[in-house]
Amino acid sequence: MTQCILTVNAGSSSVKFALYTADAVPDFIASGQVEGIGTKPRFKLKSKTGVIEKDVHSENQNEAFGVILAQIHPLLDGAEVVGVGHRVVHGGFKRTEPIELSDDIIEELEALTPLAPLHQPHNLAGVQAARNAFPKSKQIGCFDTAFHRGHAWEEDTYAIPRNFYDAGVRRYGFHGLSYDYVSGAVADSYPKLADKKMIICHLGSGASICGVEAGKSVSSTMGFSPLDGLPMATRSGQIDPGVLLYLMDHEGMSASDITQMLYYKSGLLALSELSNDMRTLEAADTSKAAEALSYYIARVQREIGGMAAVMGGVDVLVFCGGVGENSATIRESILAKLGFLGIEVNTQANKDNQTEIHAGPTPILVIPTDEERVIARAVVAELNTSA
Repeated sequence: MTQCILTVNAGSSSVKFALYTADAVPDFIASGQVEGIGTKPRFKLKSKTGVIEKDVHSENQNEAFGVILAQIHPLLDGAEVVGVGHRVVHGGFKRTEPIELSDDIIEELEALTPLAPLHQPHNLAGVQAARNAFPKSKQIGCFDTAFHRGHAWEEDTYAIPRNFYDAGVRRYGFHGLSYDYVSGAVADSYPKLADKKMIICHLGSGASICGVEAGKSVSSTMGFSPLDGLPMATRSGQIDPGVLLYLMDHEGMSASDITQMLYYKSGLLALSELSNDMRTLEAADTSKAAEALSYYIARVQREIGGMAAVMGGVDVLVFCGGVGENSATIRESILAKLGFLGIEVNTQANKDNQTEIHAGPTPILVIPTDEERVIARAVVAELNTSA
């Protein structure tokens, strides 16, 4: 190995990474993360030789990146990092493909921070840290919004004056890297489903649903920001705008107050008054935890039904993300009311976390997502283009 690729996914409390060879088909070397930044930081590394976990010191993303570099140095074994791929949540309506992150592009992406304040600053902090560490490497941005840029106009707009649409107030959709990988993985493993109507449920700390047909995004539950659609760990999901006007006019809340509430103090955390972690809520024996789960499940069911209407049916339903991949209980509860779509769960297969969990005519699949591999492929493509 003489050349390799690093992928970086920098969030508010974690920095995830993966290391691949720079071959035409990137080969996995290692992956991991520093999580709990600023609170109880812990480093995790998975490679072909095993798993390493340990507590580390990391107060911010730069320090986390330093920890990662120190830990992966032995794995590089003198190899050159020729490209670094970055997950960037928001690319606006201009960015439909991965692109090299020049100063001008970074400035453009910084201007989008108000549209994704929970993610964009940390994504770009990861870019700067990687530039400092690998000044000769190409830095490639891969955008969560890009996968959704081919939507029909009615799936892309809001019923407000059209000048706002022209100014960029439109439905962007997110989790695009995940949907890109999962829809491709389904097509590879199940060629007969490649061109079918696919509903993918990305259920994790952030959650959304996407309709995909022939590998292309048709519609997404997330819109102008990553707040829309499903309830999430600490984000509200869909909410009547009148509620926000009421909070401003009658509760004296400022825009900053409402931002903090909607992004950090809502969702499962707010409803349960206990935790934002699905595992904790499933294990809890409180009425509020049960109500939070009931609300979450009902909203996912509603959005699956709505997406089926947009798509004109559903040929395959897919679960991915931390909750979607690991919680058999949540999956079974969501599927319970979807028999009208030909969706019926195989209870034992679901409990066993098998890939195929359907008993009815509509395939139900559990596909672990791999955003890092999508990023690595994009970096290789950019390196080959400029070679």
